[in-house]
Amino acid sequence: MSSSPVSPLPNSVAPVSSTKPGKLVVFTGPSGVGKGTLLQQLLERHPEIHLSISATTRQPRPGEAEGQHYYFVGQDTFKQMVAAGQLLEWAEFAGNYYGTPSEPVYQQIEAGRWVVLEIELEGARQIQQTYPEALRIFILPPSLAELEKRLRARSQDSEAAIARRLQRARIEVAAADEFDIQIVNDSLDQALQQLEQALFDG
Repeated sequence: MSSSPVSPLPNSVAPVSSTKPGKLVVFTGPSGVGKGTLLQQLLERHPEIHLSISATTRQPRPGEAEGQHYYFVGQDTFKQMVAAGQLLEWAEFAGNYYGTPSEPVYQQIEAGRWVVLEIELEGARQIQQTYPEALRIFILPPSLAELEKRLRARSQDSEAAIARRLQRARIEVAAADEFDIQIVNDSLDQALQQLEQALFDG
């Protein structure tokens, strides 16, 4: 396990005077809605956008690299980061902790870059408190029936897991109005166009 990827945050973060500060974009939606594919295409078309890397206490999976996919830390280190206020948001899933280290995000924004966080609803709500200037975008399915169809097409989950994901999706979709922008991912090309308009034409 590596050590903490961040240092204690300063009391305030001042933008670099010679550079226009960047922007924080929060990207949320239910499992199976296609937000990962949408985000991947956005980053391919706009490599200047920086994808934030989360810290996690779970073990690396095959092919995952430290500092590229996640910052892999121990539970004690993660709890120290929480206590020190070094995370913009964090949550626990299936016995493991996940969170967004603050300092790398602040550094990118200070340098004038746009930073995207792909996080769950709980984390997005925390960001509203820790970084209220963030632009928050929610990706919606055309319908819950279509979302169920997509989840089944992935052939990754048991019936019980699909039922849990759909139950959670109903809660998440009900919270979509909390976000600045809602985009329905019916057609990937159209959703990508709407996402680009939201980011660059606003």
